[in-house]
Amino acid sequence: MASSGSWSLALRFACRLCVILALVLDTKISVVADDDSNVPGVNSAGVGGGVSELCDNELSSFMLPPYGNLSDIVCRPIWNTFVLRYSQTEDHVMNIILSAVYTTGWVGLGFSKDGMMVGSSAMVGWVNRKGQARIKQYYLQGSKVSEVIPDKGELPLTGIPASLVLHGPRIYLAFQLKFPTHLARQPIILAVGSGYPKHHHLTKHNDKTTILFDFSAGSASEAPTNFGQMKKNHGILAIFGWGLIIPVGAIVPRYFKHKDPLWYYLHALIQFVGFVIGLAAVVLGQQLYTKIGANFPTHRAIGIFVLVLSILQILAFFLRPNQDAKIRKYWNWYHHWLGRFAVFFAAVNILLGIKIGAAGNDWKIGYGFLLSVILLSVIVLEALARMRRTEKDTLPSNFQMNPVQ
Repeated sequence: MASSGSWSLALRFACRLCVILALVLDTKISVVADDDSNVPGVNSAGVGGGVSELCDNELSSFMLPPYGNLSDIVCRPIWNTFVLRYSQTEDHVMNIILSAVYTTGWVGLGFSKDGMMVGSSAMVGWVNRKGQARIKQYYLQGSKVSEVIPDKGELPLTGIPASLVLHGPRIYLAFQLKFPTHLARQPIILAVGSGYPKHHHLTKHNDKTTILFDFSAGSASEAPTNFGQMKKNHGILAIFGWGLIIPVGAIVPRYFKHKDPLWYYLHALIQFVGFVIGLAAVVLGQQLYTKIGANFPTHRAIGIFVLVLSILQILAFFLRPNQDAKIRKYWNWYHHWLGRFAVFFAAVNILLGIKIGAAGNDWKIGYGFLLSVILLSVIVLEALARMRRTEKDTLPSNFQMNPVQ
């Protein structure tokens, strides 16, 4: 059995891991900008005048009713040259006017359920080469241009027609929505493309961002301009930690036990490195969750489950009984099956993350290749191990009995 010192060390380690896990689950990064000048990505002065001048523009001189004569309108610069005006009534009717500096192409404002582009609905406006104003709703079914579907979407538009006006250097998109409840914190997607839509099909965007906007307070949380990079980093850490290093660490004790005690130290070191990288992936994923208000309960739950299994595996290292201990058999079952569950669910969660993150074919092919290499390696090593066992069983014994005379 493990000594009392090992038990004490294990308990201290468990306490520290519990604290880390609590911090991971409770991490909240939300920088609320109450002052317009502090909203990330917003210029203090844009083309056509400063922020105050843009918000003081009289809309009634060029906007059609009801957008030109709204009362209690809130005006906030939110990203680059984008300015958002809106009003919300007691019966949850919201008038939205988005403006931005415009030359060619299209401008869009999307409403997302989870901060992701896929599955969101957007209002997009442009002025075509003939000078005709166009504004349409689009449903972002996927990340490809062909999957952005015109005249579809889930925005609760009212019977008041949407309007698009080009005034000076700025384009104005105006539309009215009616929600079942009061709209508060809402992830919105802002995008711009320099190419004209072809037969109402959008060209690829040149730039975009996601912002968590509070329509109750009229303030925007930190605009995650590095949102795309954070998502990539989260995926890379998860694939390397849970998808590569942890499986390699699990392979070592099964097929290299004849290299005693090297296999043991390699196994412990590799698994610890994989756990640290996997923990970093969970922390970054939690930051993404709080930044954009993402809602992927299955992906998040599996990630936490894998993390807990990994923590239990590390505790097993400290509570490892002696070879001749009676409970060593049960400890082996615990250690082996928890490890297998962790590797399996980690692979499932990586595939799920690639899907919900709309990562694209490069990620699918890359992880598919990595998974194939690991599975092929296991098959080859398993075959070699069985061949060695067969050869060992068929070797003649050095001790022979004399035949009976």
